[in-house]
Amino acid sequence: MKILSINAGSSSLKFTLFELPEEKVLISGYFEKIGISDSFYSIKINGEKIKKEATLETHSDAVKILIDELLNYKVINSLDEIDGIGHRIVHGGDKFSSSVIISDEVIDVVRELIPLAPLHNPANLIGIEAFKNALPNTPMVGVFDTAFHQTMPEENYLYSVPYSWYRDYKIRKYGFHGTSHKYITKVMQEKLGKENINIINAHVGSGGSLCCVKDGKCFDTTMGFSPNAGITMGTRCGDIDYSIIPFYMEKTNTSLKDVDTILNKQSGLLGISEKFSDHRDIEAAISEGDRLSTLANNIYVNKVAEYIAKYFLELEGNVDAITLTAGTGENAANFRAELVEKLACFGIKLDKEVNNSIAGFKDVHEGVITTSDSKIPVYVIPTDEELMIALDTYNLINQ
Repeated sequence: MKILSINAGSSSLKFTLFELPEEKVLISGYFEKIGISDSFYSIKINGEKIKKEATLETHSDAVKILIDELLNYKVINSLDEIDGIGHRIVHGGDKFSSSVIISDEVIDVVRELIPLAPLHNPANLIGIEAFKNALPNTPMVGVFDTAFHQTMPEENYLYSVPYSWYRDYKIRKYGFHGTSHKYITKVMQEKLGKENINIINAHVGSGGSLCCVKDGKCFDTTMGFSPNAGITMGTRCGDIDYSIIPFYMEKTNTSLKDVDTILNKQSGLLGISEKFSDHRDIEAAISEGDRLSTLANNIYVNKVAEYIAKYFLELEGNVDAITLTAGTGENAANFRAELVEKLACFGIKLDKEVNNSIAGFKDVHEGVITTSDSKIPVYVIPTDEELMIALDTYNLINQ
């Protein structure tokens, strides 16, 4: 079966077409600057990446070109060959604990949840509508970033604020990156040969979150009501004392909207280093002796280590593995080494040679970076959210 995975952003659209159950990637691509001047897209097929300029006024334009390219490259001979379409949807609130077939009722609920994800859910709906118009008879599935985290117990998802805030306004921890955490959990269940695994997964990239998986299900996670919670990220601050906000506003006469922008887009690694949001740039600056980049990296490592320690306690020390994934987790050997060294008190021991051999741009993409006598193994596992979307879609339409 041919399953199309779609991730629509406010001005972008990513796609991958899979052949399932073989999990073979047939073609992938990325449309950028939709609705903006200088829009373009790139196609990757048979190991070759092709970039093309195009006028992309709306997501519908991108969908039309996407379909044309599938036919042009003879990945499909007709639209009937697309058996299902999976859409990433950022926020499902507490309404969806798993992926679902998209119906008019599901679309209505996603629309109702726009206040919880005002930038993302509207873009996701645009993508759904564009494909609904282009392929009206093809089943579509909604895969929610928040769904995997809906197994958290109340004591882990509620904040210590008046309970009426949750009852009346649904203010609670929702968590994000759920599709990635679900994928890594699935991979580790296969590697460890059991369903009820206990792992701590660190999805560490431009955005970042950790997930405490107990008995194969999410027990806790670092992102909260919004994605700007938990660890330090590329431009997001992560956890801070809320009193900083009114204090800063009063001192600088800054609006709440502007402070929100600062905390989401000008903080994190960028805020501390005053130069870089990308960890690769941070590492390069560290090698040149840049003090603030070194400080930013130290804070970054500390925050990830702190949450791993917290989740070690939540799992009562019964941890099958720690897993590192996403851009930094998969590629930054120095970051991984510093993190594992922070965890030495748990009996975790780094295998430097193996750690240095793993990166997305090297021949070895995954592996165990700890020694055989390490009390807890640390794995590097590449995430694949697009494949997880496709698998959920495949499973649902074949029920």
